[in-house]
Amino acid sequence: MQREEIVLQNWKAVNSSLAQACKRSNRSPQEVTLLAVTKYAQDCDVLTLLNKGVLSDIGESRVQQAWARWRENPAFAPFVQVRKHFIGHLQKNKAAKAAALFDWIDCIDDFETVRLLSTHAPKGKQLRVLVQVKLTHRDTQAGLPLPQARELVKKLQGAFENIAVCGYMAIAPQGASPADLRALFRTVKEAFDQDFKGVPQAQLSLGMSEDFEVAVEEGSTLPRIGSLLFTSNLEGL
Repeated sequence: MQREEIVLQNWKAVNSSLAQACKRSNRSPQEVTLLAVTKYAQDCDVLTLLNKGVLSDIGESRVQQAWARWRENPAFAPFVQVRKHFIGHLQKNKAAKAAALFDWIDCIDDFETVRLLSTHAPKGKQLRVLVQVKLTHRDTQAGLPLPQARELVKKLQGAFENIAVCGYMAIAPQGASPADLRALFRTVKEAFDQDFKGVPQAQLSLGMSEDFEVAVEEGSTLPRIGSLLFTSNLEGL
């Protein structure tokens, strides 16, 4: 099987699983957008899906790497309509480039970063941001505990004309049981429903390759999936 065929097969499998998760939870598949995490993917694999027209949203976590791909590689030039999300830890000295390149910054956990993004955003551009909720006790995990995340949302709403606060992003603890995952995801979903009711383009980004089905069943609208699309089985092909 050719490399391109495997990537497309992976995409079909992920979308089938998304559809089944929606069916189990009585949701429409149109409520869920696949955020393809391309940060570790080879350019040729990303281009396979882009050329098929099946990706609307991509996630990157390294500003310099994303800049090289989306601004300096001519093969990616035709895909300006693809929405680019930054999903890593954003260093403040990278805010200018991030504001220029990305449409969404999905990892906000402090006010100052948003102020810098607002300052550096190109004229006429509105950036959309998600506040990151911390669901683990790991010191290395970015984000804010849910009560503080909700306070930050209140401070940010309406604070900058060129910044739209559109929802929450959270990363679940690795190895958690499905029951624990459901409880965590449900808590964030309840806060999302209260804090972003009626907000245009509101997004709740829960779930990754290992837990996205549970996340979708609990209300995620923007699961982040990378390894299932760009699996290590492609190495050497």
